[in-house]
Parts: sequence; C-alpha cells; structure tokens
Amino acid sequence: MYSRLLITSLSKSFFLFGPRGTGKTTWVKSKFPNATYIDLLESETFNDLLSNPQRLQNLIPNDFSDWVVVDEIQRIPELLHEVHRLIEAHKYKFVLTGSSARKIRRGGTNLLAGRALTYSMNPLTAVELGKDFNLEHSLKYGQLPCVYTETDSKKYLESYIRTYLEEEIRQEGLTRNLSAFARFLEAASFSQGSSLNISSVSRECSVERKVVEGYFNILEDLLIAHRIQVFSRKTKRRLVTHQKFYFFDAGVYRTIRPSGPLDNPQEIDGLACETLFFQELNAVNSALGMDYTIYYWRTSNNIEVDFILYGEKGILAFEVKRTRKISNKMLNGLKAFLKDYPMAKAYFIYGGEKKMSEGKINILPMDHALLNLPEILVQKE
Repeated sequence: MYSRLLITSLSKSFFLFGPRGTGKTTWVKSKFPNATYIDLLESETFNDLLSNPQRLQNLIPNDFSDWVVVDEIQRIPELLHEVHRLIEAHKYKFVLTGSSARKIRRGGTNLLAGRALTYSMNPLTAVELGKDFNLEHSLKYGQLPCVYTETDSKKYLESYIRTYLEEEIRQEGLTRNLSAFARFLEAASFSQGSSLNISSVSRECSVERKVVEGYFNILEDLLIAHRIQVFSRKTKRRLVTHQKFYFFDAGVYRTIRPSGPLDNPQEIDGLACETLFFQELNAVNSALGMDYTIYYWRTSNNIEVDFILYGEKGILAFEVKRTRKISNKMLNGLKAFLKDYPMAKAYFIYGGEKKMSEGKINILPMDHALLNLPEILVQKE
C-alpha cells in the first residue's frame, strides 16, 4: 500500500468519497485496523440493513469505543438517519465511504447536518508513488493504484470501464440504455480538456441533448468527471462562458477515447499530459485541505491558460504542454493573464528537463512539477 497524503480528523465522523479503485477501502482498513467494518457490497449485510436500517446498532459491539466503518454508504442512503441517531445517542465515530453521493443528495439526506466532515480520495499522486513514479507510465495508464501493481495495466483499465457500466450504471439504475451511455462516453472523451458544447456531444452520440445533460451529471455524481468554470474575477477582457471538461484520470480518459489511423497521437498525448496535471492538482489540493478552487481562463479571442487556482493563499496559473521545446507563443497566455492579475504566480509545465524562467513565469519539467506540487501549492518553493 502506498502512503497517502490525505489528512483527516481523528475526533469526528467523516465521509470519504472517491471513484471506485482509488484505494478508499485499503486506506480505511490500514488507518483504522480496530474498526468495526460493515461492507454494504456484501449481499447478506446489504439486504439485512436495507430492510431494517436500525439493525446497524446490532452490528456494533457493546461498549465499543473505536471507529465504525460503513463501506459504500450510497447503497442505502436511509442508513444515514440511523448513523445520525447513533452519533447523537452513543457518540460513535463513523467513517462512511462511497463512490457516489448521487443517491444521498437526491434522497434529501443532509450529510448528517454538519456532524460529519467530508473528504475525497483521488488517484495516486507522484509524491505518493515516490520512487515508483514513472511519468511515461502515468501518461499512458493514469495513476489508479492498480495500474502500478497489476501486470497488465491496459486490461485492468478496460475492465474498470466495464465495471462502471455494468455495476455503477446498471445496478444503480442510473440509465436504462447502456448502449446510448457507452456512445456518450466515447463522444464525451473528445471534449476532454475542451470547452464543453453539450449540443455537439449530443449530435456525435445521437442522444437527445437533455439526456446528454443528465449523463454529464451522472459522471460528476459518480466522481469520474469534472467540469471547471472560467476564471472571471474582476476581468477587463471578454471571456468565454463554457465549462471545461475532464475525466478524472489520464488512463481512464485514454481507455474511453477511441483512436484510429486518422487520430493524431500527439493530440491525445497532449491531452493526457494536461489531464494528468489536472488530476494531480485536484488530488493534492483536496488531500492537503487547501482551499483553492480550480478554474481555467480563456478570452473570446482564444488566449488561454489551462488552470487557475484561486484561494486565500493567492492565485496560481498553470499552462501545460507535452512539448520538449518552448516557443515564445506558448507563453502568451500566461503573459496575458499576468497583465490582468500581476499578483499571480505563473508556471509553464513542459516535457523538457531544465528548470528556467521567463520574466515572472517559472518554467518547470513535468516530472519535477508533479513531485514538488505540494510545495508549489502551499507556496514554499
């Protein structure tokens, strides 16, 4: 097991949400070895608690003072009412893991009304992988824990996508038409790292626009995709308004995206590089409890910066390119952003090997930036 950056409370119940395969169960069992563990993926336990949530108390030993783990809590949202009661009546501390908050939110449950914190488990980061980190491997297969431990990473990822279609989508009843959803996934993959045009995706997969909007919501509810907003605070420029879309992991993106002889490998590699950096930003920001919100910046005349982090600590701007050679044109987006926001710290991340600078822009190799991302975000360079 890899050591995770995740920092959690040891005195208060909490939710731990994250896509399947990110290591939630492994982390919980390692972190809380003496916990009472209740797995809602076990059929007998699931059926028993589904019919009568109050039986949850029967699974906790008398005078128990350690943690109680309920794995895959989204399978029985009604169980949260009983968790709430047990926290109030017996001061139990719960760890509630889940791969989706969809049913919980839609069921009107209020996530225990502040009686539990909420954390996220993401794919591994370069820092967590340590000496095992291999940039080329991560760009090709992503950083789900099993792609670094399985002998055939490609087959694992193909199985992972099937699992989501068959288990999360079908069993949770999120859509009745799996073939339409599979077409949608492929069409959505062509929007990776781009301004999202839902009408265009709808045409590409031959699914009604309203249904496609619902499918994008499903991806976000299952935590396997993100949409980020354009950064527009106090701007003097005309900006685009569309959101930008990313699958949560570079390997998952590459597995979903079909490729053929007419596809441009450099374009796919470039988007995988951008995706990997995004997922690392998202993971480190979340694990360390940073308050940054992730945006992008694009003007109406297509001057762009890939990622803007905005929070109490300030503004960080990142442009990510797979290239090993840098041209002045590649820095134009960051230079324009710095004109509007001179207080920002700017970084150009590229595929070369040398650390450099151009005015106020820090130019960093991709592997160096990823291995030092916690220090960059807390601004301790």
